[in-house]
Amino acid sequence: MTHYWASLLGGMLIGLSAGLLLLLNGRVAGISGIVGRLLLARASTNAAFVIGLLIGPLLFLAGFGHWPLVTITASLPMIAAAGLLVGFGSRMGSGCTSGHGVAGLARLSPRSFVAVLTFLSAGVATVTLMRIAGL
Repeated sequence: MTHYWASLLGGMLIGLSAGLLLLLNGRVAGISGIVGRLLLARASTNAAFVIGLLIGPLLFLAGFGHWPLVTITASLPMIAAAGLLVGFGSRMGSGCTSGHGVAGLARLSPRSFVAVLTFLSAGVATVTLMRIAGL
């Protein structure tokens, strides 16, 4: 049971940061929008949020005494293609999984509910097809 503590703590921190961003700034914590505004050199809050994401592994190291274990078995071209598809989907869906899934569902947004169902269904279908294809 103890191996769930890091995930539980991480989820609680994501919820706390998304809630604080909405309460204090009136902004939804959607990473695609935050990074997009940061690239357009708007709002220092966006920079602070992204810096907070980047120092997360350092906080994990400080709290648990080791780096988070991350195993990536996909090839670099597969990762690049997946990243481009995620970016395209975020623009097409007017938001990403963090904006719709964390903030949108918490606000009981019907649009976010449909978006999350679409994200999850597409993910399940993609994994199933890739396993059938042996990728």
